[in-house]
Amino acid sequence: MTDEQKRTESDFSTAEAEMDIRLAHHIEKKSNKKSDKVKIHVKDLHKTYNNKLEVLKGIDLDVTEGEVLVIIGPSGGGKSTFLRCMNGLEEITSGTVEVNGSNIADKKVNINKVREDVGMVFQHFNLFANMSVLDNLTLAPVDLKKATKEEAVKTAKYMLDRVGLLDKANVFPHQLSGGQKQRVAIARALCMHPSIMLFDEPTSALDPEMIGEVLLVMKELAAEGMTMVIVTHEMGFAMEVADRVIFISNGVIQEEGTPEEVFRHPQNPKTQDFLSKVLEI
Repeated sequence: MTDEQKRTESDFSTAEAEMDIRLAHHIEKKSNKKSDKVKIHVKDLHKTYNNKLEVLKGIDLDVTEGEVLVIIGPSGGGKSTFLRCMNGLEEITSGTVEVNGSNIADKKVNINKVREDVGMVFQHFNLFANMSVLDNLTLAPVDLKKATKEEAVKTAKYMLDRVGLLDKANVFPHQLSGGQKQRVAIARALCMHPSIMLFDEPTSALDPEMIGEVLLVMKELAAEGMTMVIVTHEMGFAMEVADRVIFISNGVIQEEGTPEEVFRHPQNPKTQDFLSKVLEI
């Protein structure tokens, strides 16, 4: 065996061992399982742009209370569009999306009321640059939930403390690192006391050294039993926190299962090809 072959074999063994460790953490952490109450019900969901480009081609999915669902797949496959359909940020072409029992495809449903219970964290933070961190966090609870300023400030400080940024309450977004901005965005969503959190590739705009601090906050939320749907390219994170992983490509769910099933034993050739490119083994 050549030196290069030995190195390749060693790299493979190391990466495989790391996957085993992550999956073991998943199994240990998820041994107590949760409710069967359906929080999000999706039936035959289609999304078409300009009556031509069909991005979602008939998706069926239920997300139960306390479940952490991770969505993976290639860019352009429909992951983010699917996530945004879950809180009405994308208009649904046809099908049903029920959130906490309300069909958001129904024009009679008050979508803003539904969204109050669904926190959303985007790739690019979306903080108000002209407002302090504290004001960013108190705006929606006061305006939408009619909390008093004192109640909103108390909640905001508690949430900032949760994400390790209480000392940044009075600074402005431009004074924060990317990782800090994203943690503030998570704290802002939590200030509305949502029962569901949606994450659209929350680490994709961050420098590598800042990714860990955001993922740590998300791991803590998962451990506490928050219902979460996460679009991510962080495969190691997905292995550790997900109860279920779905692989979306070409607008349909190609494969779904536990992290063990999807990452260790993918059945669909598209999943196999995708994972061969994004995993080290």
